[in-house]
Amino acid sequence: MNHHPVPRCVPVRAPRAQSGMSLVEVLVAVVVLAFGLLGIAAMQMTSLRSSQSALERSQAVAQSYAMFDAMRANRQVALIGRYDIPMTCTAPDPGDLVANDLRHWIQSMQQPQVLGPTACGSITCSSTTCTIVVQWDDSRRKGGDAAQKVTTKTVL
Repeated sequence: MNHHPVPRCVPVRAPRAQSGMSLVEVLVAVVVLAFGLLGIAAMQMTSLRSSQSALERSQAVAQSYAMFDAMRANRQVALIGRYDIPMTCTAPDPGDLVANDLRHWIQSMQQPQVLGPTACGSITCSSTTCTIVVQWDDSRRKGGDAAQKVTTKTVL
């Protein structure tokens, strides 16, 4: 009798399949996510600063136009230079219409929701052309100037 040994069935082990992630992979993913979120937060902060700066420039132009409107309402007095003032941050004392207009203009610019307490202005007229310069502190913006200026020129 020819006895052949009965073949044994030996289970062949497949290479071990990975189940789940290792702690190192999780740590790397968390670090990458953290840096990404920090980058997004920095971009958001820069955006807010630039947006505030743009709002302040718009406010400066609006304040200039408001003063031009007051000067047009009192055109003859404006044309002889009564509204002319050097760069000042101090509101004039109340008095006649010109002093009251200038006082209101400076005080309006210095409101916290407009340009803040550092806002200053100057007015210069020659012939029928007038120039208003509004200045304020814009140093909070990245690359901002501590003496940001907007110059507006018009014909009365």
